[in-house]
Amino acid sequence: MRIESIETLLVGDWTLVRVRTDTGLSGVGEGTFWAQPAATTVVVESFKPYLIGQDPLTIDRHWQYLYRSSSFRGASISAALSAIDVALWDIAGKHYGAPVYSLLGGRHRDRIRMCALCPADTVEVAASSTAAAVAEGHTAVKITPIPPGFSQLSQARLMRETVARVAAVRDAVGPDVDIGVEIHRNMSPGQAVMLAQKLEPFDILFMEDPIQPDSVRSMADVASRVKVPIATGERFNSLFEFRELLELQAARDIKLDVGLHGGFTQCKKAAGIAEAYHATVSPHNARGPVLLAAHVQLCAAIPNFLVLEYRMDERYDIASPIPMLMDGYVTVPDAPGIGLELDDEAVARHPYSEREIETPLRADGAVGFV
Repeated sequence: MRIESIETLLVGDWTLVRVRTDTGLSGVGEGTFWAQPAATTVVVESFKPYLIGQDPLTIDRHWQYLYRSSSFRGASISAALSAIDVALWDIAGKHYGAPVYSLLGGRHRDRIRMCALCPADTVEVAASSTAAAVAEGHTAVKITPIPPGFSQLSQARLMRETVARVAAVRDAVGPDVDIGVEIHRNMSPGQAVMLAQKLEPFDILFMEDPIQPDSVRSMADVASRVKVPIATGERFNSLFEFRELLELQAARDIKLDVGLHGGFTQCKKAAGIAEAYHATVSPHNARGPVLLAAHVQLCAAIPNFLVLEYRMDERYDIASPIPMLMDGYVTVPDAPGIGLELDDEAVARHPYSEREIETPLRADGAVGFV
């Protein structure tokens, strides 16, 4: 069996890669570089001359060969490698007639606990959206409690409004539902420490990306000063960064993404490193159905999985069957590969849309955090 062709498909701001073989088997993957998705397609194109004609089952070697081909790093390269890797594992599963998790060592669980991503534009919206998610069966929810226009606010108001949203959610969902708090890198280390201390009474599951991902040491400094578990990593590009993150005790939960962190090949390794530090894995899963299906496979195959974030999108019609939510969980499928196929007609209904850059500004005109 040989790789015959590789194509990239842009669906809105999602980047899909489909690999076909000379035996008729094909696999699909998704890259998670939504900021400049077209850049990922260019990198995939540059990898084609090497991949065409290769055995699709020597997956780890292909990753190593391409990753080491230039020694450049970055999100477009990582996303391209990741999407190709997932597509090759999808082919491998179909070739052997087994789900990917079986090829990764077998499944640890029969169903995947989902964490509903809920809007929190206002205190009222935060409470109502999370209460609705719990009514649907979710036992975990995640909000971004930072108020709109946060970069223009005084620190006192920023803290007050952020805490008010978390407090409203705790009141709305009761004492037994887990609450993830996503900061989206919007705070300085000092602000993050202050906020984490204020959130301690609400028993939150984790505080995600409290500061910019520029420095692992800065994240470690924040983590050392708070009791709330820190979750981070979705902006990383390789397992090597996760190793340093965990060595410095900068996080208790890592945000692996098979669409950015090297596909199944590297994410299984990174999850193993996290396991050695007794850290959990809650994958970053905010894109399309291909990424969702792939993450279900990864979550089934690792012992230290915590929750998988989840939010439906109208573009999910591009693939089937979609992993279906029931009582806050998704059942692990038995289908070969990652368990779904693309619908080309549906893909055509969602053309590429270039992202508009909108970086927040502070009240004095300086650039804020995003």
